[in-house]
Amino acid sequence: MEDAKDGIVETIKTVVYALLIAGVFRTLFFQPFWIPSGSMKDTLLIGDFLFVNKMAYGYSQYSCPFGICPISGRIFASEPERGDVVVFRHPVNGSDFIKRLIGLPGDRIQMKNGILHINGTTLKTEPDGVFTEPMEPQGPQQMLPRCSNAPVGQGGVCEKEKFVETLPEGRSHSVLNIGNGPTDNTPVFTVPEGHYFFMGDNRDNSTDSRVNQLARGVGFVPAENLIGRADRIMFSSAGKSLFYIWTWRADRLFKGIE
Repeated sequence: MEDAKDGIVETIKTVVYALLIAGVFRTLFFQPFWIPSGSMKDTLLIGDFLFVNKMAYGYSQYSCPFGICPISGRIFASEPERGDVVVFRHPVNGSDFIKRLIGLPGDRIQMKNGILHINGTTLKTEPDGVFTEPMEPQGPQQMLPRCSNAPVGQGGVCEKEKFVETLPEGRSHSVLNIGNGPTDNTPVFTVPEGHYFFMGDNRDNSTDSRVNQLARGVGFVPAENLIGRADRIMFSSAGKSLFYIWTWRADRLFKGIE
């Protein structure tokens, strides 16, 4: 009987230690993140699974689950770079979002006719063909994609115009265009000190810093809300669940994020 009790106690200890180690690993090093929406297409697709590098920018209260780290501001902080794909805590609804960093403190950001302008300079934006995907429900939320060639029937080919956008520092990435949207023309946003401006690559299907926080948009994101940088996709599931291995996209295994 005594041996049985000892075995139960050791099992409990093992589980507790494993949970503690996993918690420390998740807090200090890498956090798993599964892409739930299409706002970052075609850089990130619904069903992409990645680990967020939490060492990239240092640590804040949001480095811990539920924002419970007893940290004021950031410690061991490093400045993010324009063009990084970043996971951050939404300033309004408290959920974790992933977008591309476009505006640094002091920058002036504006969209004119769907073209990005930074500090008065029009960014180089070159056509890069068409992004296509099937018109069918995607991911666990079973959302249908939006198309520039709408209406598209179930099972048809959904199209979006694709462009390569080059940032002032020379980094390039893909952006998609669906059509004229409410965020294609904006006022000038001046990024406050200690804050950042984020946008989705799927420009007409992203609620990001172009949308005011009063409208439950992202607005300007405080530095302490940054959680980490997304560097590489580990695997990607085109089905309802990441456990449906037969739906994994072979061409996205261990793919670097640009």
